[in-house]
Amino acid sequence: MPANPSLNGGVADLVLSAGPVAKFVLVVLALFSVICWALIVEKWWEFRKIRRESTRFIRVFREARRFSLVYGAAKKHRESPLAQMYLAGGQEVAATFGSGEMADRFLEDSDEGMPLDRLDSINRAMRRAAGSEIERMERYLPFLATTASSAPFIGLFGTVWGIMTSFQSIGAQGSANLAVVAPGISEALIATAAGLGAAIPAVMGYNFFVNRVKYWAGEMDGFALDLLNVFARSTQKPTRVS
Repeated sequence: MPANPSLNGGVADLVLSAGPVAKFVLVVLALFSVICWALIVEKWWEFRKIRRESTRFIRVFREARRFSLVYGAAKKHRESPLAQMYLAGGQEVAATFGSGEMADRFLEDSDEGMPLDRLDSINRAMRRAAGSEIERMERYLPFLATTASSAPFIGLFGTVWGIMTSFQSIGAQGSANLAVVAPGISEALIATAAGLGAAIPAVMGYNFFVNRVKYWAGEMDGFALDLLNVFARSTQKPTRVS
């Protein structure tokens, strides 16, 4: 009697010898896994650029004394959420005085700082920018969450189907030896492993990036308060930026 290839071969032979339903489950889980890894790499690179550009912008924000210089630097750091908040608030300031140079003169010469109504407009503009930046940072994270929650159940479906196949083989052949039940059990185990293989990186990536989003949301809240203090005083001397 020839040996069953699913018993003597490796994982590839188990997959190739699986039934059409099991193969469909494995293809779905493979697609989920590939997309998740692509998103994890893309989000990691995105947050790397966010940190790098935010560090550069904060350096300019701390060292520059003129609104126009910081405003110009914010336009160059598109990946930094802090720069985008400054850009949104700076647009309100520039609209109030007509140009960045006029805003420089006011901030340097005024003893009272920005009027309260203009500070309120600046705050609203920065809050809108912060909301947009949070949405940008959260992009694609729902897919990771969906994969983390659904992949184990898809794998479980493949597991149940493999066990059903084993019982059908037992009933059809009237035997419960290893050669009869092994193919179905193999399908079940492969589906389980594939489901976990897709879900584990997804849940780890999701938790990591959600914490990154929360971190930058806190940084934006602190930066908004610092920037309002800057515009409320007569000179641009930021007090705290972490």
